[in-house]
Amino acid sequence: MRKATGRMLETLFDSQVLPGPDRVEAWREITACALVPNEFSIDSAARFRASLRAAQLGPAQVTALTYASMRSRRTPRLIRQSDPEMYAVGLIVSGEQAIAQARRHTPLKPSDLVVYSTSHPYEAFVDASHSTAGSVVVQLPRTEIPLPPNRVERLLASRLSGREVTGRLLAGFLTQLATDQQGSCRPAERHRLGGVLTDLITAYLACHLDTADPTPGEARRHVLYLEVLDFIGRRLGAADLSPGVVAAAHHISLRTLHRLFHDHGQGDTAASYIRRRRLARARRDLADPSLAARPVHAIAARWGFKQAPDFTRAFRAAYGTTPTDYRQERLHGQGRRP
Repeated sequence: MRKATGRMLETLFDSQVLPGPDRVEAWREITACALVPNEFSIDSAARFRASLRAAQLGPAQVTALTYASMRSRRTPRLIRQSDPEMYAVGLIVSGEQAIAQARRHTPLKPSDLVVYSTSHPYEAFVDASHSTAGSVVVQLPRTEIPLPPNRVERLLASRLSGREVTGRLLAGFLTQLATDQQGSCRPAERHRLGGVLTDLITAYLACHLDTADPTPGEARRHVLYLEVLDFIGRRLGAADLSPGVVAAAHHISLRTLHRLFHDHGQGDTAASYIRRRRLARARRDLADPSLAARPVHAIAARWGFKQAPDFTRAFRAAYGTTPTDYRQERLHGQGRRP
């Protein structure tokens, strides 16, 4: 169900317009479409209240939700059926809530932030006995976050503060998106906002990873690794970017660079990381309405792919579709998500 809201996020679900017996099933269907499939346990289906508003901002799916007390589970069976391989970052707005994932069970209160993964089972709990609870959730493909996955997973289901500097910026950004009343945001502006949000989430997670290293030696290696990632990120469009160039710029051997990626990544090499980040940037440009007139081969060249056929093969292998088909799907609004 859709209705105009005059806000940045479009209303996709409002339990008040449905008969009580139909609400839970409709909620299950809309959350499976707008987020990911979950199983729900709800004590009183007839009295269940919830709402869901969403928008696609570049690579980021932003969803503002309110809901009554409930329990939700993402099971191994649901993951096997469909896994978009995303990280989700949630801002708790109201209500007593909790999440369990990666052997952690974490209570959450308003202003807390939490990161979890669609690729691992989780359970979420909501106590809204006196009112409704609320949250704002951002879902991002894991490939959009240029941080080592095995390190990000250290943070899964951890209570992260929304009150320190980067946390306040992220929480404020999400709150503004959820409460904006203007509703007049052009597609190109939405795409740029998604890029800003992605960068802000990356910075926020990196800040927490910096404090998670247990030893000085590991901390030094982690700092070097982040410096290497930053160097690569700033030079992705350079035609001569290669592992050799990266190693020379940091006065380390190729062997040391390969060891650095081996220790921090999950199968990534320096070369595969460069290619993955170039593909992600190219994909972002292909979905940008302001670049719709730019040929696909020009976007490929901008991100270091000199031969268009090589780019097409790499893009299809990474994302399961051609660059042209992906662009048409994103620019003409044929994607599954709002």
